[in-house]
Amino acid sequence: MKAIILAAGRGSRMQALTDDRPKCLVELRGKTLLDWQLLALRAAGINEIAIVTGYKREQLAERGMLEFYNSRWAETNMVTSLACAETWLTSEPCVVSYGDIFYESSAVSALMESKASLAVVYDDQWQALWEKRFGDPLLDAETFRLNPDGTLAEIGNKPQSVMEVEGQYMGLLRFTPAGWHEFVRIRSGLPREVCDRMHMTGTLQKVIEAGQVPVAALPYHQPWGEVDSAEDLKAYQ
Repeated sequence: MKAIILAAGRGSRMQALTDDRPKCLVELRGKTLLDWQLLALRAAGINEIAIVTGYKREQLAERGMLEFYNSRWAETNMVTSLACAETWLTSEPCVVSYGDIFYESSAVSALMESKASLAVVYDDQWQALWEKRFGDPLLDAETFRLNPDGTLAEIGNKPQSVMEVEGQYMGLLRFTPAGWHEFVRIRSGLPREVCDRMHMTGTLQKVIEAGQVPVAALPYHQPWGEVDSAEDLKAYQ
């Protein structure tokens, strides 16, 4: 199995921390976020790893990864960046990791073991972490509701209460070629400007609504984090 790290964006909420580097090269506890990701992926047994670059791509060269370059990184969102790696996504299953998160290898292993065409890992104990980061847990949370069979029923909308958040999506998922084909099919019916603005969770919600490819949701209970700001770095230190 292969892995793709999405590291094209600058991360505007990081302010001065990304003036001179891509967001994935911000350091947490003595290692860059990218180093934490590579450690987890390789510990799970994935050695073929690609990176989708954009902002300050030259700093990500010579790290032993295949590069897919999103030349439109400043005007597009996560899924358009991922589409740059379509040759991998159409050939075999791929774990996909955001470039601004850290996690343990067990999260990767759970995705590798899943038989689903599309699978995500999530934190069902998310609330304490979100309170630590934001104070009000609903300030930055998205809806995440499950079907009885453990597949996703809803993701990515604005919740009105914590009851609508059964877990928090972590930015780590896995596609088979069939799962990626469903993304492509849905995006093919939308204008380019709409596709370029679509977030990953918004696209997953459209997959759920289409009802053709279930999205498996795998609970994860080890340390992890998403780094969106300097305040996040302080919280995780």
